[in-house]
Amino acid sequence: MQNMSKLSNLLCLAAVSIAVVSCGGSDKKSDSASSKATVEGQIAAAPSSEIILEKCGVGQSVILDVVTTDQEGNFEYEFDVMKGDPQLISVHNGADVFAMLLLEAGDDVSFQVDKDGNVAIDGSDESAKLNQLEKEYHDVLTLVADLVNSVDSTSSRKYQAQVQKQISEEYVKYHRQSVKYIMANMKSLTVIPVLYRSIGDAPLFARTSDAIMFSSVADSLLTVYPESELVMELRADADRMISGMELAEMVKNTEPIGYYDIELSGLDGKKKKLSDLDSKVILLYFWTASQPGQNIFNVDVLKPLYEKYHDKGFDIYQVSLDADKVMWATTVMGQELPWTNVCDTKGFASQYASLYNLQVLPSSFVISDGELIDGGAVDADSFETLLKKLLK
Repeated sequence: MQNMSKLSNLLCLAAVSIAVVSCGGSDKKSDSASSKATVEGQIAAAPSSEIILEKCGVGQSVILDVVTTDQEGNFEYEFDVMKGDPQLISVHNGADVFAMLLLEAGDDVSFQVDKDGNVAIDGSDESAKLNQLEKEYHDVLTLVADLVNSVDSTSSRKYQAQVQKQISEEYVKYHRQSVKYIMANMKSLTVIPVLYRSIGDAPLFARTSDAIMFSSVADSLLTVYPESELVMELRADADRMISGMELAEMVKNTEPIGYYDIELSGLDGKKKKLSDLDSKVILLYFWTASQPGQNIFNVDVLKPLYEKYHDKGFDIYQVSLDADKVMWATTVMGQELPWTNVCDTKGFASQYASLYNLQVLPSSFVISDGELIDGGAVDADSFETLLKKLLK
């Protein structure tokens, strides 16, 4: 759609800078699991022109190919599409998005774009629905842009206030319209672009509480598209938002102490708080049971230190960031780790990972007399040196 607002501003954030790969190249997972989606396009405004075919995701994109239209603006293309993993395709020339396509394995789609940018699609109801949504979004953006451009240095304050009020009203109106659409189409992939839209610098869904909507949409879509890369990206984004919401609430309600408290379930399923440990020195240790080296560290370093210094006032609160809770539990029980072990299946999306600014695993923190300290311990010898000093 000529002059259609670019989805690349919302979903395809790394458009032209990402390397071009042939369709079905690096994205192709296996020949046996993939199928084809055929597209025939006619773009009246782009005869004998180079057209970019771009696969869009949440926060990233991949340019699949660049094709050249004939003298009437026609082109044909065959996409590799995994069964159960529809692709969101942007057809554009770098300046204008002509059409958006939602392609499933086996689709045979044709579309025409007239010189006014109107899109007609046959063979994909989801693509037709998506382009209607894009047109409505473009209309709102055009209206807002016209209002903004109507104000200049000669405009009175009264007129500026009127324009600002009208822009606010248009934002609220479109926000309500978008919420209504999302609620009515929770199992349609077309809702994903809507979630990431903005008007000017104001995202439609940027409040902390909007995390619940993102999460609900992801859960609904996963029942239909459990193998969809787009939906899994949305699920991860929703988890990060939920963690942010929980983090904000937790920080607001947390009693002031010398470190960030943690409350997670242990092997017995009961919640265990870091602040419940009353030892003089506590090692807060983030790890993953999936890494053999970290398992060896438990046995070769942590267990000897714990056995030697526990009676002198040393304890360990060990947080696993493993999605596979069974693997974590099996490892902890198999190694007979005697200290407090808890697991957060959200991994790096955990609010605790954010609180402690985790960059890598394992990561450790030392709490001495209720205060988080910089102990500088990095290995067995430095840990023991620190413990001797703190437990005097």
